[in-house]
Amino acid sequence: MATLSLLVTHAPFEQQYAFSAYRFVCAALNLGHDIKGIFFYQGGVQNANRFQSGHSDEFDLYAAWAELSIQHSIPLNVCVTAANRRGVINEQDASDNSQEGFNLAAPFIEVGLGDLVELMQISDRVIQF
Repeated sequence: MATLSLLVTHAPFEQQYAFSAYRFVCAALNLGHDIKGIFFYQGGVQNANRFQSGHSDEFDLYAAWAELSIQHSIPLNVCVTAANRRGVINEQDASDNSQEGFNLAAPFIEVGLGDLVELMQISDRVIQF
């Protein structure tokens, strides 16, 4: 079986890319592949925004990513620079910048691009959505 990592560059409600990435991970896990991590970059950092709120009949992709991460110990890495530019900040950044709230919380973690390079080195394949 292969070791895989994903690079998600699209927001959760922007076309089907983020949802397709989630479904791909689920299918890969069912086939016995090892998922080393998921890296959210560019618009994909919006997947980590805990304040997103869809309609009651829509699939909750944020909750699905979080559950998947916890259930299978898959790191959900969020590019810190891309996130901060798009208003996705963690508790420490909010405190440092005198912000009233934060919208990035565990299991999503802010990391740098070096973490993407590490995922590339330890994976047989990196798939971008």
